[in-house]
Amino acid sequence: MVKRIIIGSDHGGFTLKQRLVKALESWGVEVVDEGPDCTDSCDYPVFAAKVSQKVVAEDGLGILICGTGLGMSMAANRFAGVRAAVCTNEFMARMSRAHNDANILCLGERVIGYGTAEGIVKAYLETEFEGDRHKRRIDLIETVGK
Repeated sequence: MVKRIIIGSDHGGFTLKQRLVKALESWGVEVVDEGPDCTDSCDYPVFAAKVSQKVVAEDGLGILICGTGLGMSMAANRFAGVRAAVCTNEFMARMSRAHNDANILCLGERVIGYGTAEGIVKAYLETEFEGDRHKRRIDLIETVGK
């Protein structure tokens, strides 16, 4: 399992983030929390940027949480080197890592329950990128549309 994760949310994902931080720490994962630190209304692109920049700089993995996961994924995927995936089940989380080398997992607090979220995070952190034919396709992501 991954030993370090960078996490962030907006107000709509704050409660799930707090619960996942506790779970991650109990699994022995070092957590870098990029905020926020309360449920006051805030702008998800700010926290998507903080996590995305750190994930790319450290070649690490991150988790972003908002109400649906969609806004966070859209904002995060604007950063070169980020492959953010919204996952609503464990299969999607495994495939996002194994085939797409997703480096940021996006979750929606208003879409999935805590138990499901915990299972998704475990699947994401325990799955390795398979490389091979998938690597060629991942490399294409950086060149498409430029």
